[in-house]
Amino acid sequence: MIRYLTAGESHGEALIGIVEGMPAGVPLSSDDIDRQLARRWLGYGRGGRSKIEQDRAHIYSGVRFSRTMGSPVALRLDNAAYRKDRSGWPEVMSVAGSGEGVEKITLPRPGHADLAGLQKYGFDDIRPVIDRASARETAMRVACCTLARQLLAQFGIQVGSHVLQIGEVGCREYASDRVAELLAGGAERVSEAADASEVRMLDAALSSQCIEHIVATKQAGDSLGGAYEVIVSGAPPGLGSYVHWDRRLDGRLAQAILSIQGQKAVEIGDGVAAAARPGSRVHDPVVSAGQGFSRSANHAGGVEGGMSNGMPIVVRGYMKPIPTLVKPLGTVDVASGEAQPTRYERSDVTSVPAASTVAEATVALAVANAFLEKFGGDSLSEIRARYDAEVAGSSRARS
Repeated sequence: MIRYLTAGESHGEALIGIVEGMPAGVPLSSDDIDRQLARRWLGYGRGGRSKIEQDRAHIYSGVRFSRTMGSPVALRLDNAAYRKDRSGWPEVMSVAGSGEGVEKITLPRPGHADLAGLQKYGFDDIRPVIDRASARETAMRVACCTLARQLLAQFGIQVGSHVLQIGEVGCREYASDRVAELLAGGAERVSEAADASEVRMLDAALSSQCIEHIVATKQAGDSLGGAYEVIVSGAPPGLGSYVHWDRRLDGRLAQAILSIQGQKAVEIGDGVAAAARPGSRVHDPVVSAGQGFSRSANHAGGVEGGMSNGMPIVVRGYMKPIPTLVKPLGTVDVASGEAQPTRYERSDVTSVPAASTVAEATVALAVANAFLEKFGGDSLSEIRARYDAEVAGSSRARS
């Protein structure tokens, strides 16, 4: 299995990632990673940091001649804001510094990790919590999970996403016909179309409404959440398993979404809506399709009984509004016990478009690991031989 660790803080010098378990022979360059990192900065309503950071991946090990070697891959992303913070904002100097003369932050923000993190680790300053709990960490996650995306691409498996809703604008069903049309060319076509919108929506009118909504919300000193959809095309049937709870693909997909900062709900296929419908409108009839089988609908979102069924995998994530507000909520100073308004920490009005690209990455890893369980080997050539044998065996069984 592919595993990764990230290290680093939002205001620190760099983010570090280690990816272990990548098979040898998978094409990979820093440009592959940088393309995904650039997409993470997409979205109207991003804050000042998007103008500072221009992430570039540094690959230190595990890759030779633009192919993985089977050994751990070490990655680094420098924080451009680190230099700015050191010179212009001494109160947020690197957490690795001495701390002398640095103002302590003692006003926890509601909805953030601030207070619970301080209580858990026994700090008297919230800064260490802010810096590690920050969604800045997702930049390294996107970098690490790009390796999984590269592996999947060798077998025609693509991952894409688009935004369904920001605040009050949009809905879960608005783009279903457009998605079906784009999926004929693979899930990456969905992302390409979404990336052309400032809010990663597939409808121009809704995109304009979202921008107006974001502007009004910013003027009000507030923030917005929303929803997005991640789609995986080309996944073969049988990824995951029904035999143990921790091998179920739907459980892994749920964790992939909820592991991202700020995500509060997830659904697969029709998800919540299926709970209110009769079975005749929920379950997907099986039909013959050439040398195999298919479904005449995809209410299940490509997952049945904890396994992929060959249809596009559809996962939706729901993000809460960002907890840093220009118009402060109430809090309590943990040092004095006095009621105070929260302090402002630089932030976005909304980062739902960015969250959708991060979710692509984490979903890609979940699918890649399920793929390796079924077809895995130490090298790309070994995996390909097993995959081709499985496909050929399925064709013979059907005929």
